[in-house]
Amino acid sequence: LVQRLWENGRYFKDAMADLGFNIGNSETPITPVILGEAAGAVEFSQKLFERKVFAQSIGFPTVPQGKARIRVMVSAAHSREDLDYGIEVFKAVGKSLRII
Repeated sequence: LVQRLWENGRYFKDAMADLGFNIGNSETPITPVILGEAAGAVEFSQKLFERKVFAQSIGFPTVPQGKARIRVMVSAAHSREDLDYGIEVFKAVGKSLRII
């Protein structure tokens, strides 16, 4: 399970970076998608949720001002299909909000 968790994290991070998202330098399976202002991160999170992807927005004071993000927590239980669906939803929302 631990190996699958790390594989899923790498797969997701690679796909998000390839799409042009700022994913920072996380060294864990948790992937930050850094968006900037808190209002934008909240809107992004809401649009993900509307498409059945739960990823929480995080803003100040948890992270520095101007560094609001979506925290994505993949798990060993996610299938490749789950990850691909999430990646496609991030891509669609990112394009609709002109993030990517």
